[in-house]
Amino acid sequence: MRIGDLVIDPPVMLAPMAGVSNRAFRAIARSQGAGLCITEMVNANALTHGSAKSYWLMELDPGEYPVGIQIAGSDPIAMAEAAKAAERHNAQLIDINMGCPVAKVVKNGDGSALLKDIERATEVAARVVDAVNLPVTVKIRAGWDADSITGPDLAERLERVGVRALAVHARTREDQYMRPANWSYISMVKQRVGIPVIGNGDVETPEDAVRMLQETGADAVMIGRASFGDPWIFSRVAHYMETGQHLPPPTAEQRSILAREHLDRMVAIKGEKVAIPEMRKQLSWYLKGTPQSSRYRAECNKLSSHREAQALVDDWLAHAQYEAPSWT
Repeated sequence: MRIGDLVIDPPVMLAPMAGVSNRAFRAIARSQGAGLCITEMVNANALTHGSAKSYWLMELDPGEYPVGIQIAGSDPIAMAEAAKAAERHNAQLIDINMGCPVAKVVKNGDGSALLKDIERATEVAARVVDAVNLPVTVKIRAGWDADSITGPDLAERLERVGVRALAVHARTREDQYMRPANWSYISMVKQRVGIPVIGNGDVETPEDAVRMLQETGADAVMIGRASFGDPWIFSRVAHYMETGQHLPPPTAEQRSILAREHLDRMVAIKGEKVAIPEMRKQLSWYLKGTPQSSRYRAECNKLSSHREAQALVDDWLAHAQYEAPSWT
């Protein structure tokens, strides 16, 4: 699949997720076969006011490719400036968030609130496209609620102003993440545009990914929550797409190795004081799938140092390598 001049191969992507798709996890996802990674959401208004955190969210690993920086906001001028900043930070594409359902984002008119204001959403995209020399993509939901499925109409407008690809989360804003994804929403968008469409929502297995492509006509799949503690999902999906065969699931030892790598990268990037609290949930996702692993996962919430976290992973491995894993 191509987005502008970018070749996305395999057509399996890491979704932009706050608190998850940071530099450390993007490196892990790429190592396991993700064809494209997109950063955590960067707030355009905060960025234009010089927020150090916002600039930090745009930091990329040396040689990180291909990668998109996601920006969020509803002020067309601020979004254009944010896109320029992202371009200066060596992004290969700019992704606009028009799908985030979180209340604190929506109350400012950002994220999925733009699904209720197609004119403004279109203006935002047009300003961003004009501001940079990079391909611009947009991540949307189907609409605000089941009575307001605006995604297909918005998709047509976004294509007309120069957006080069669309990621469609197959839920409405009202659905949040609770209701099952409705892949027909992806089909509805795909039928209305000629640019690539990326399907997102409830892809948990290689079979899900292939079925989504077949049922919706989507050009690629985007994986979010299924990658939590299981970044091997990208290689499993890519291999199944190509061969129709399954790769073996990761062993307990492989899980421990990647958990340690993730931990060490986070500490190197953010420092122990910031990294360890953020890694508590990440480690708990890795340390699952064997009998009694819940007690190790509970211990993750008490971690306060790099050394403690390393020791916990080692203790879990000593237990898990002799147990029959439930992830096989």
